[in-house]
Amino acid sequence: MTSILIADDHELVRETIATFLRNAAGFEITQCADFSGALAKITANGPYDLVLVDYTMPGMSLPEGMNALIDANMPNPVAMLSGTASADVARRVLESGARGFLPKTMAPETLVSAVRHILAGDTYTPRQFLEADPANPDAPQLTPRERDVLRGLCDGKSNKEIARDLDLQEVTIKLHVKTLSRKLNARNRTHAAMLGRDMDLI
Repeated sequence: MTSILIADDHELVRETIATFLRNAAGFEITQCADFSGALAKITANGPYDLVLVDYTMPGMSLPEGMNALIDANMPNPVAMLSGTASADVARRVLESGARGFLPKTMAPETLVSAVRHILAGDTYTPRQFLEADPANPDAPQLTPRERDVLRGLCDGKSNKEIARDLDLQEVTIKLHVKTLSRKLNARNRTHAAMLGRDMDLI
């Protein structure tokens, strides 16, 4: 059975990702909450088939932390999870040797596909996340799913309603709203909707 270690200090998000990967793909999932815990798990159990680590968990750093995890888990891959990191951080993560950058806000089926892609020996690069819009290079770069959520915000819908419309979990929508607020420098969801309209992002 394919073994995956998920290291993330946000328990709800970590458990949501772990449960989906376990149920949807049959992976054997181990969890921990920080960088030192991840290293301890790898040392105790040997290399996992894949290690997924949160960008902002306690003790994590670039490139030192990523390099340490990559060395510990050799020859198997390490990839980064993030709900808030910028495109610049994503590039730095990949340049440090990570085998993928997986936004936490990606659709569950896309997450499974990305994990399988990495396990097959490839590097997962979210092009829509990394590439700027040439027609408006200064605009915040939103993924297609973030634009879907932004449309819901602009329609005045709750997280629960947006989740139902998009067939996603409510916790995933909460992550999208948090990311949208950061990218748009919005004070709250109403402000994000207003800015989205003003910037013609939907």
